[in-house]
Amino acid sequence: MPWLPRAALLWDVVLGFGGTAAFLIDLGADLWAAGQYVVSGRYLWAALVLALLGLASVALQLFSWLWLRADPAGLHAPQPPGRCLALLHLLQLGYLYRCVQGLQQGLLVWRQEAPSEFDLAYADFLTLDISMLRLFETFLETTPQLTLLLAIVLQSGRAESYQWVGICTSFVGISWALLDYHRALRTCLPSKSLLGLGSSVVYFLWNLLLLWPRVLAVALFSALFPHYVALHFLGLWLVLLFWVWLQGTDFMPDSCSEWLYRATVATILYFSWFNVAEGRTRGRATIHLVFLLSDSVLLVVTWVTHIAWLPGGIPLQMLLPVSGICFLLGLALRLVYYRWLHPRCRQEPDQVDGAWGLRSLEWRRLPQNRRMAQLAQSFFPRVRDEAALPQKGEANGVL
Repeated sequence: MPWLPRAALLWDVVLGFGGTAAFLIDLGADLWAAGQYVVSGRYLWAALVLALLGLASVALQLFSWLWLRADPAGLHAPQPPGRCLALLHLLQLGYLYRCVQGLQQGLLVWRQEAPSEFDLAYADFLTLDISMLRLFETFLETTPQLTLLLAIVLQSGRAESYQWVGICTSFVGISWALLDYHRALRTCLPSKSLLGLGSSVVYFLWNLLLLWPRVLAVALFSALFPHYVALHFLGLWLVLLFWVWLQGTDFMPDSCSEWLYRATVATILYFSWFNVAEGRTRGRATIHLVFLLSDSVLLVVTWVTHIAWLPGGIPLQMLLPVSGICFLLGLALRLVYYRWLHPRCRQEPDQVDGAWGLRSLEWRRLPQNRRMAQLAQSFFPRVRDEAALPQKGEANGVL
């Protein structure tokens, strides 16, 4: 674990605080929107908002609880007793507990003049889990809420101020979660440098530009055929779930909880690309892109043939060309990123006469997040196994 300057450690704490505040603001905005729908008599809209919020929260608590139970005993000491942790997750506070724990560890590391390798590694361990949970929350709650919000705006023909704010913050939050996830993966790999500013901007933009047309296509279909959008989602979700199963994921501690992960990944794939298997990802990413593009085109064609059903106050004639331009620009930026800005992995082991040295052995004895290391191995397929993954006999990366 390389030594980090205090400014970088403070910046990590600031980002962690910002992510927690953004989660609370998004939660408050959802509850505010649900209250406004109840006041205006739109009880179905309020019920849908609360249902999406509740389902995503339950899934998030399950992931957090299963990961805590799978971690080695004593790794998170000191922490509340098992019953208190279970009660926190039952009260839907497990994710917030993790955020507070991550902030405390980050502040502890920042306050030390020379933080130990273990404290730095443990701070990364907590940050990786929080980043993954944030990504799950983004695609289980924020993205569906954004789609629902756009459908409501298209149906009503107008948008309230809180709805416009929700649309803008949701798009930025989704793209930021993807960027944060990408940056988190890189901390798992000793041979990967941190994501630069230019690469971060391009990665942020292409995710945002490719996500916008997909969300808009689903929202338009939802506004026109609200009774059939559930069938559309279920049909594609089952296909994507089968595809994830074929890739043989091994992320969760047991086979039963693995299906929770696969179901979540299938939901992510409904909106955006997410790699879960080792090997070259170009083929799988192309198949997924063509699949989503074909489905989105079919949804848009359905919209064009029934465009008269929507209110005339929405500039529908501008939505299609703007979405097409966003898609092409996002695709171009994605190609640019992976062609020139995506760093190539350079294996730089600490070797003595061809064998792993003492520094490598010490690195292996630090807390390593096996879950995220496996995903990093899939995201950066050029990394050798010994550089990224803990060995057999280790419990989630701790000897």
